[in-house]
Amino acid sequence: MLTGSLTIQRLLASMKKLDASDLHIKVGLPPVYRVGGRLRPIDSPPLTADECDHLLDPILTPGLRQRFDAVGNLDFAWHLPDGDRFRIDMFRSGNHVHAAIRRVKAEIPSYEELHLPPVYAQVVERENDGLILICGVTGSGKSSTIAAMVEQINRTQDVNIITIEDPVEYRFVPKKAIISQREVGIDIDSFKTALRFVVRQDPDVIFIGEMRDAETVLAGIQAAETGHLVFATLHTADTMQSLARMLEFFPPDERDFIRSSLANTVKCVCAQKLIPALPDFEVKVVPACEILLSNAVVRDKIREGEDADLPAIISGSRAEGMSSFTTSLAELVEKEWIDLQTARGFAPNRDALESILKGVEVKAATLVHRIKGGGT
Repeated sequence: MLTGSLTIQRLLASMKKLDASDLHIKVGLPPVYRVGGRLRPIDSPPLTADECDHLLDPILTPGLRQRFDAVGNLDFAWHLPDGDRFRIDMFRSGNHVHAAIRRVKAEIPSYEELHLPPVYAQVVERENDGLILICGVTGSGKSSTIAAMVEQINRTQDVNIITIEDPVEYRFVPKKAIISQREVGIDIDSFKTALRFVVRQDPDVIFIGEMRDAETVLAGIQAAETGHLVFATLHTADTMQSLARMLEFFPPDERDFIRSSLANTVKCVCAQKLIPALPDFEVKVVPACEILLSNAVVRDKIREGEDADLPAIISGSRAEGMSSFTTSLAELVEKEWIDLQTARGFAPNRDALESILKGVEVKAATLVHRIKGGGT
């Protein structure tokens, strides 16, 4: 058993002090925090197998323990008295307990706090039906982004919002909207079951925590087709992968139908990556965003299976609010939120990044010249 003062409650409370995003518990290592995107082990002896097996016991209910023992994996939420919430994934490795824990701040963040571009708020204000997808790998800020978008609706629209989450991360307080948050494993047995009944619950807005199988994708599409605004997340790196992932859930003979439905319902696909910020910046990471917005050309490309043309459409549609990762990284450098070396490391196309930045530098130099009275 764990001895001394190293309890799970203390470890979780320290995440706020350290501004850590994650905590990892593994046999043979001391507890490891992720701070500013980098792993930092604490100054403590390595955890033994017995310590890992029992570290989380104080926050497990008998029901949760039973579920973990049955399948060897458990995803659940827990919170401290101060309101800070944690998404905890327990899993068996080498026949012992390991855990990956994500801290979810108690306050629902604003777009400004997340440093998201204005197009996110514009999409929410403009759309009242259809499918809005937020994509990214684990730890890319999808949950915080969705929370900010749903909270915008909560503050400004008299609608009924229903969320289906596994687990519930942010707790919404009804404002202008009314909200029901359903947690898989507690309120309902699965996403599939929840989505089967959700349209009977008079929703205007539906948030699907994750599109993870054909039934979930199809239910989301059908809800969007029948006049609901549907938010969903996907664990994919970019917009093209997101469309491909949804199609992969279906047999080949059904994919043309799904493509047609996606073309009609997808209003926006936002993929994001969290990039280490400059050391003196106000936050440790900022998002680089790839944004695809629906228009007639995009709908035709999705319907015809010409996804390979989408990156070029994104790059050439900045005036409409679209953005490639390369353009987003260049803008972060221009704002002095990240440095050029970091941008190069994350850029899908370094030459394109350099070209954009040279253009930015020329415009900036021209503006300075004009301000100094040098004319055109």
